[in-house]
Amino acid sequence: MTNGALAASYLAKATMRLTTLPVLFQQDGYSDVVREAQEVVELALKGMLRQAGVETPRWHDVGGVLQEHRGRFPNVPAQRIEQLAAVSAWLRENRELSFYGDDGFIPTERYSREDAERAMAGARLAVAVAGTVIRT
Repeated sequence: MTNGALAASYLAKATMRLTTLPVLFQQDGYSDVVREAQEVVELALKGMLRQAGVETPRWHDVGGVLQEHRGRFPNVPAQRIEQLAAVSAWLRENRELSFYGDDGFIPTERYSREDAERAMAGARLAVAVAGTVIRT
């Protein structure tokens, strides 16, 4: 499979997952929105990197890698790359907690509507930017 085909596959998967976020949000599943948004962003950014010929690392937050290779995305403003890296970092920090929680940290009680809105906005941004980079 070529980088372009794999990148397009990642974008398709990210786009599909993006459609689930409003459903979870409407059911007040704010912690699940955060978790699923992380996967959307990860897939979108890894798709961008693949499209640019960059081997994607096997970790969840690739925002730093995107910043490192920003020159490979001449049509994406530097400010957008920085936004995507920040979104990726925030969602990565919340990936496990939003899903599993921890002693004294109940995800369904700790994540708010605002957290979910922030996560959805980041996921939408990632898919939109990736859609301008990845040739489908």
